[in-house]
Amino acid sequence: MGTFHEMSVHELVRAMTLKEKVSLLSGLDDWRTVPIDRLGIPSITMTDGPHGVRANFEHTARARDVSTAFPSGVSMAATWNEDLIRRVGSALAEETRALGCHVLLGPCVNIVRHPLAGRNFETYSEDPFLAGRIGVAWVTGVQAQGTGASLKHFACNNQETERMRGSSNLDEQTLREIYLPAFEMIVRHAHPWTVMCAYNRVNGVYASENEHLLREILKHEWRYDGVVVSDWGANHSTILSVKNGLDLEMPGPARHYGDALVQAVLLYQVEQNVVDEAAERVVRLVKRAVESDAASKLDAESKTGSLNTDEHQRLAREVALEAITLLKNDDTLLPLDIEQFRSLAVIGPNAVDLQTVGAGSSFVESPHVAKPLDALRKRLGADFPVEYEKGCDNHEDAPVIPRDFLKPPAGEGSGMLAEFFEGRTAHGRPLLVKNEGVEQWWWGRGPIDRDEYHVRFSGRLRVPEAGTYRLYLENTGVGRLSIADAVLENEASRDPNDPVTRSDTTIVLEAETDVPLTLELTKSAGDGYLFVALKMERVYASGEDDRIARAVELAERSGRVVVFAGMAAGYETEGRDRPHMMLPNRQNQLIEAVADANPNTVVVLNAGSPVSMPWIDRVSAVLLVYYPGMEGGEAIADILLGNVSPSGKLPVTFPVRLEDSPAFLQFPGSRDVPYGEGLFVGYRFYDKRDLRVLFPFGHGLTYSEFAFRDLTAPDELVIGDQGFALTVGATVTNTGTREASETAQLYVALPGDRSVPRPPQELKGFRKVRLKPGESQTVIFELDRRSLSVYDPYTRDWVVTPGEVEIRVGASSRDIRLRKRLRLDVG
Repeated sequence: MGTFHEMSVHELVRAMTLKEKVSLLSGLDDWRTVPIDRLGIPSITMTDGPHGVRANFEHTARARDVSTAFPSGVSMAATWNEDLIRRVGSALAEETRALGCHVLLGPCVNIVRHPLAGRNFETYSEDPFLAGRIGVAWVTGVQAQGTGASLKHFACNNQETERMRGSSNLDEQTLREIYLPAFEMIVRHAHPWTVMCAYNRVNGVYASENEHLLREILKHEWRYDGVVVSDWGANHSTILSVKNGLDLEMPGPARHYGDALVQAVLLYQVEQNVVDEAAERVVRLVKRAVESDAASKLDAESKTGSLNTDEHQRLAREVALEAITLLKNDDTLLPLDIEQFRSLAVIGPNAVDLQTVGAGSSFVESPHVAKPLDALRKRLGADFPVEYEKGCDNHEDAPVIPRDFLKPPAGEGSGMLAEFFEGRTAHGRPLLVKNEGVEQWWWGRGPIDRDEYHVRFSGRLRVPEAGTYRLYLENTGVGRLSIADAVLENEASRDPNDPVTRSDTTIVLEAETDVPLTLELTKSAGDGYLFVALKMERVYASGEDDRIARAVELAERSGRVVVFAGMAAGYETEGRDRPHMMLPNRQNQLIEAVADANPNTVVVLNAGSPVSMPWIDRVSAVLLVYYPGMEGGEAIADILLGNVSPSGKLPVTFPVRLEDSPAFLQFPGSRDVPYGEGLFVGYRFYDKRDLRVLFPFGHGLTYSEFAFRDLTAPDELVIGDQGFALTVGATVTNTGTREASETAQLYVALPGDRSVPRPPQELKGFRKVRLKPGESQTVIFELDRRSLSVYDPYTRDWVVTPGEVEIRVGASSRDIRLRKRLRLDVG
């Protein structure tokens, strides 16, 4: 018998026992696959992404390091720049390998169906074409470096409410034209090593055992040869899952496969060849990870590897710069011209509490966060007055205590000392000691690989402002907090539907004064995970909170005002949808009061999803920065001061009000969620209804002006059975006075049939160009047969309808500059 490297995938599987084959189909633990030592098959490691590599798990080679926090998925899509995102993928792959991991769990390409979905920030767009092109770039970049991608979440995973068991119910045409094209594009063009199936059901069947999705479409129709892996804990069966296409259940150890699957084969409930096929896919994945030429150049144990390098930080800033979207700029208030005013007021919570990424499994702990206030002061210098007032908070519920407020027991730095002990008490020597923040999820057997363990946090709390504070302890298992004279004790929950227990207390704290605290947690044997969150909020007596008044006074005496508003940590998150579309807390009131005091007000929005703007007519400029990554503050300052012209374009529509959104009546639904809007998602709906929107899909201003001319396309096109390409050209000219970038967007209006309504137009191409003043460039779009096809649920195929097609090119979906009609025939 040869070695693992010498033997083919088929030979390796043929040499296995049934038990060995089945063992490959479940994880070894939370993140690793099962090795087979007898055949030399190693274990490989997966880790969370997709806008940074999760480096805070003990399975990584350098678990105490932190990785680069790139801008979130919606930010990447807002760049409309495939080459840039391909470079991001390459950087992420290097960091994944530097941490000793092989597969990065991303990208997330689920469609933004509703403005309130909690995970909108992590995905790309409401449009499947844009999501697909950005996703292809991301996966191509990652896998070119010998690291695997995990395309997720397949499919129709469009909300967090009831995400574990809810059913997304939709017709086949909507599935094929809206919710699957991004996945199909990436599978066919980028060949991701793994595809992750979602938690939810689709038309009543769990995605992890959905034969139509996994067998019929993904594996047979799209000819996918990689591994279908469950989202963590998403597998619900043994026989149905493996027969219908789920190759690998995670996390391990085996829950539904393992011995149960061995017995199912022995009882002829599952055919041997089904197990063989799944095992071959897993072995192929391991071979790809281990034998990749590119991977062999990276040393997982290197202490000077490619983790969080200066180059990667510069790349993170470049992405933020290209993503930041100028929504409004009356009287060219931006960029700020410091020759025209002598003082700057910076107001709002997010000036010092910038949210770099959203919450959940994609959260990346940054080695540093560039704060906008600091970046502005650094650029303007000590002699230019920049004053700050917070104005109000950006949270509705108490936020997790910021890591900067926490200090270890001795010395400086941030975070708390966490000691892990085997058993239920802090007895003997800890098995692991590390620095941690006070919001943690430890899955399965946790960082020390024990089913039952105890964690003791110790450190100091230091707040910047004196006052009364309320502390909240939330945890699974048993928890105890001791701080000052207060003690909180949480017993294990007895509610099977809510394993988290909660308690709170009020204490008075002095500014910049250390207060010792100790937090202890116990995970019992059999619990699926250990969770803790220590939260805190300032409590004001009646009439004590004068922060908005102070902000107004500052605005009145300042030349220009920049208000930084947005979300707090954890507000947009995996696991929970947003409750409304408004800015949290009193931020709308703050913006209105400040704008009334000074008309030269710029609002900078730090959010990953659409927000309502009741103050839009009162402010002069609005800049959307999304979740801009660890270098976001530097990028924001560069845009505000005109060092770089903004070039981001909206990947989602901002409706005037939530009630206008297409899925308003069905979101979040109950356990069954009807996708009653059908094809009319995002701009397709607003265009069909001719509804006014706050800001349209594809919108984004620059500090220059651009003209479009000379649209070229044939007058007639005959489509045969073979492939073809429709070439469309247009010339873009920078007619302004500054070098800047513009994104030319191509939309297609297909022939309509009154009996089957179609969207008025659909994005089918885009090109981003950077031009100097007076410079022109001709952009070329290549459209394939699919670009002019619709899915026919009766023939179960993509068909071309003869008739008149209109080609449209413009700067957004509502800013069409060029049009040309052509006759489409089928030969």
